[in-house]
Amino acid sequence: MSHPFKEQRKLFPTLTNTIHLSSCSQSAISLPVKDAINHYLESWTENGMDWNGWMERVQDAKSEFAALINADPEEIAVLSSVSDAASAFASALSFTSDRNKVVTTDIDFPCIGHVWLSHKKRNAQVTFLPADENHTIPFESYEKAIDTNTLVTSIAHVSYYNGFKQNLKSLSSLAHSKGSFLFVDAYQSAGSVPIDVKDSNIDALVAGAQKFLLGVPGIAFMYIKKELANQLEPLTTGWFSRQNPFAFTNQILDYADGARRFDTGTPPMINAYAAHAGISLLNDIGIKPIETYLEQLSSVCIDTAQKHGLEIASPLDIQQKGSNTAIRVKNAGILEGHLKSQGIIVSARNDVLRIAPHFYNTEEEIVQTIEAIAHALITK
Repeated sequence: MSHPFKEQRKLFPTLTNTIHLSSCSQSAISLPVKDAINHYLESWTENGMDWNGWMERVQDAKSEFAALINADPEEIAVLSSVSDAASAFASALSFTSDRNKVVTTDIDFPCIGHVWLSHKKRNAQVTFLPADENHTIPFESYEKAIDTNTLVTSIAHVSYYNGFKQNLKSLSSLAHSKGSFLFVDAYQSAGSVPIDVKDSNIDALVAGAQKFLLGVPGIAFMYIKKELANQLEPLTTGWFSRQNPFAFTNQILDYADGARRFDTGTPPMINAYAAHAGISLLNDIGIKPIETYLEQLSSVCIDTAQKHGLEIASPLDIQQKGSNTAIRVKNAGILEGHLKSQGIIVSARNDVLRIAPHFYNTEEEIVQTIEAIAHALITK
């Protein structure tokens, strides 16, 4: 297979020494991201403080994320993590009426479930949809669970465990038919799968920067539909949530218009520099060609794993999965460390090793990694 992103691969010098297949956890570092971080450090060194320049780059990062998901920049808030973003959104909801039900799933990353459970003291009634034997959630489970008492349906676009991908448009239509909001955790999809929040009619969506968005931990983006944002008053707040943060008024709580009311304290400036660089690179390439290439790599991964008799925990239908292909193994954490000593970086979760390539990876790297896993399982 020819590599369609051969030139862009050169922007990731770490790939000359390692096989980096852990974008479901942390992407490989690129030269644009390193340069952006250095740019921040230079501005700090030279100016002591470059408040206006730093805030401009935060806004630039919002704009790039907005472009990635077909939103307006005014619909994007910046927080420090997906946990913070989900908590802020949940805090703005009212569970005082009969419409107080939260429908979520057992395949979501645990922090999402923890957020909803924390609101049981505010009368939230939380329903977890169990995964089936393939660690997926059948659409019929949502049809049975979402009813006229459901306030919010909370889903993962792509499962962190095995890459199972859900249909946002279908779930949005179902949720809205019952009067429910749709909240989407896109941490495992943004940057590798096309997302159109307008076409899918999503109410709220969150994603952090360190995985397929090519950035670093410590910054996350939250989309709030403009028609919804001004109806919500988050209980978690900060001086950047205000109409005018620099008014310095202690005794007035005046929420900003739009998603900015979900901003809290001083934004993570250096992280925004990195996020802007990473997302800009993705937008320049285009997510659709990235998705097409990652589907090809998924096919190679599945075919090679089956050839070596490995147990695959991910969907075998390429259309039902994201980049991540999970291989079920014993002592996954130990095997992750063994592979790392050979210069192969994958990510263990529970009983699986996750192989999660990005556009910069090659078919040969996938094959070499699967062969290394198979050999390790035989010899250990």
